[in-house]
Amino acid sequence: MSFCMMPVIMASAQDSITRSQIATTEKMFGLSFSDSKKDSMTGYLTDRLKTYNYLQSQNLNNDVPFPLWFNPILPGMKIPRKQMPVHFDIPDQVSMPSDKSQLAFYSIPQLASLIKHRKITSEELTRFYLERLKKYGAALHCVIELTEDIAISQARKADAEIASGKYRGPLHGIPYGIKDLFAVEGTYTTWGTPPYKNQKINQTAFVAKQLELAGAVLVAKLSLGELAMDDVWFGGLTRNPWDTTKGSGGSSAGSAAATAAGLVPFAIGTETYGSIVDPAMRCGVTGLRPTYGSVARTGAMALAWSSDKVGVLCRSAEDAAIVFNYIHGADQSDASSIRFAFNYSASVNLKQLKIAYIKNYIDTLPSGSTEKQTLVRLKEMGAQLIPISFPDSLHGDEILSLIIGAESAAAFDLLTRSSMDDEMVQQARDRWPNTFRTARFIPAVEYINACRVRYQIMKKMDPVLDGYDIIIAPPETGDQLAITNLTGNPSITIPDGLLPNGMPASISFIGKHFGEATLLAFAKSYQQQTGFHLKHPSGFLP
Repeated sequence: MSFCMMPVIMASAQDSITRSQIATTEKMFGLSFSDSKKDSMTGYLTDRLKTYNYLQSQNLNNDVPFPLWFNPILPGMKIPRKQMPVHFDIPDQVSMPSDKSQLAFYSIPQLASLIKHRKITSEELTRFYLERLKKYGAALHCVIELTEDIAISQARKADAEIASGKYRGPLHGIPYGIKDLFAVEGTYTTWGTPPYKNQKINQTAFVAKQLELAGAVLVAKLSLGELAMDDVWFGGLTRNPWDTTKGSGGSSAGSAAATAAGLVPFAIGTETYGSIVDPAMRCGVTGLRPTYGSVARTGAMALAWSSDKVGVLCRSAEDAAIVFNYIHGADQSDASSIRFAFNYSASVNLKQLKIAYIKNYIDTLPSGSTEKQTLVRLKEMGAQLIPISFPDSLHGDEILSLIIGAESAAAFDLLTRSSMDDEMVQQARDRWPNTFRTARFIPAVEYINACRVRYQIMKKMDPVLDGYDIIIAPPETGDQLAITNLTGNPSITIPDGLLPNGMPASISFIGKHFGEATLLAFAKSYQQQTGFHLKHPSGFLP
């Protein structure tokens, strides 16, 4: 892998640490040592400066891994290992619409049927979506780079294979977009920020390779908030197709916006702390955040090694199941990735599932709230709902934020020390440049203890999160978003009607570790009953 290099930065260590410096520093960390203890520390700390100077002289790039792998698997947790055949129904009787623009919001099975039965070629479909990206991409600020040459080459290959009788499956010939923190050889990988705007990485990410093997066609690198924070990048604010005066949410901003506007059938995103859940909720698309480690992150920008996850933004749970079937898996370059069986079935019996809802988040809401209406619909579908309380006293946000702060500051150490963070668009106190700087003052002891407290939270929450097949929750209420990112549980956020202001309403379903098959089948059942996923922003309708 080849990254564009930052200037080489050498730290200039001072000659020695003094007792007065220790006295000033210990106040930051709630410590108090006697003068004699401070005296005994000065020589050791002075020697440490030499070690820090050596470490900083190594100028570690973002692709150097963190070898203390996070593992979401607790003792006794069962992982499905035996993979059974997975069948996706591709309907036979799908016709080309009289108005070709209606293809923009066709599902993956519908598009797959047209391609499989040669009613449209992959190249024709690819050019159709490329034109939509050109037409609407600038208005939404959701496209960083069109990959037109790659797309046409991949589409022609798909057409030749299908014509010869080699059909790879429902993604064969289907266009898609990818968040621009994934490397794809021959493209820029900007990470959404000026310091890396001209970066080319001579590698193709694991997830892009998996999709290429499935026959999918890459049409665009899509926007993300700078270094995977919110929805502002060097091209501006990624807009929400439902109301272009608003942002699309972050950080998988372009992936959600482009999917919602029908510029791509589906897109790949990532989540560290809400970066799939948030834009899926705001843009009214289906966002799958899988179990931590279920999709190898090789070739992806590292933000926080113990929390980064690769997921999908698409039109429906069924589309998400199709994409996840092809992208999930481990890679030897990502030691935290996990091989497990995804035994998806398109149907599920709700009466046989153990389904809970978080009563302390939902019971206090008004009777006409989206969440309460969701519970009513599920009961009408035959679900038996068990009320549970979700603890909001575990300090999940504080723990996760500290861990992300320390790990991200290490991942972008060179950016900070080179002062090239000054080139970033966002410079507010709560944006990355200042977060990276302040994280330099997180003591190693506190970072390690935060990881240990994380393990305690995982153990405490395991009977709750893995004790039910499905847990129903508002997408970003209370501590559940932080806690489920700490534990590594999967979730799916889906459209759930419209709010009074015309913006999408959403609901989240949380699943067991490696329970994506049940989670997706449950969400599909709900979507078949409600049809909310079929609503689209009017400005992009045919």
